[in-house]
Amino acid sequence: MDTDLEVIIKDSNIVLTAANIKTYMIQTLQGLDYLHFNWILHRDLKPNNLLVNSEGVLKIGDFGLAKFFGSPNRINTHQVVTRWYRAPELLYGARLYGTGIDMWAVGCILAELLLRVPFLPGESDLDQLTKIFQTLGTPTEETWQGMTELPDFIQFKPFPGMPLKHIFTAAGDDLLDLIASLLNVNPLERCTCDQALQMPYFSNKPAPTAGPKLPLPMIIKRQREERPSLKRKLLESIEGASLAKKLQF
Repeated sequence: MDTDLEVIIKDSNIVLTAANIKTYMIQTLQGLDYLHFNWILHRDLKPNNLLVNSEGVLKIGDFGLAKFFGSPNRINTHQVVTRWYRAPELLYGARLYGTGIDMWAVGCILAELLLRVPFLPGESDLDQLTKIFQTLGTPTEETWQGMTELPDFIQFKPFPGMPLKHIFTAAGDDLLDLIASLLNVNPLERCTCDQALQMPYFSNKPAPTAGPKLPLPMIIKRQREERPSLKRKLLESIEGASLAKKLQF
């Protein structure tokens, strides 16, 4: 693969349109849906693990923390997922979790595509939870049943949260609904990949950008443009060598 989503997000020369972002999200969710269908949790989704080639094809990479799931008694470590993309149940020490941890990470990646900076850049696990609750609101036992029983649960002051419209000012209601569904603090109410892909955002305009038309870092664009001429030069050199051979007596 030629680059990754982190490089693209950080490249100030690249303008990411709504159609571009929709394409990246479709490919990410389709790839993740395949993993979840086959009972695999990635457990480390973040922009630099989403690899993109020069034709705009996105693939999920780095399966170092991936794990099968599905057994009701399977105990897992909560020390997975890079902190900025880590779901609140993991920060509270949950050992039993499901696809929601990957969906939360996708929500953080979508937010980063829109803002062009990390959405919730906590400096510690405690700071990460603080940033989550300050932004999205502090959950209660009524809104997240079982939260108080998690191993590392601590009580936070009741933050009201911020309206997503005030954070993602250019986003339409359909996109805000998707973000809210991905970043639901209650893991049991977070959407699945299939549910996300069925949301109006993906069928509404604008249509997603075709892969080959997605923006690329300048160095990758140059490499792509140079490939035909390099191929032509190689063919010419082969043909020249072949002709020279024939002229030898």
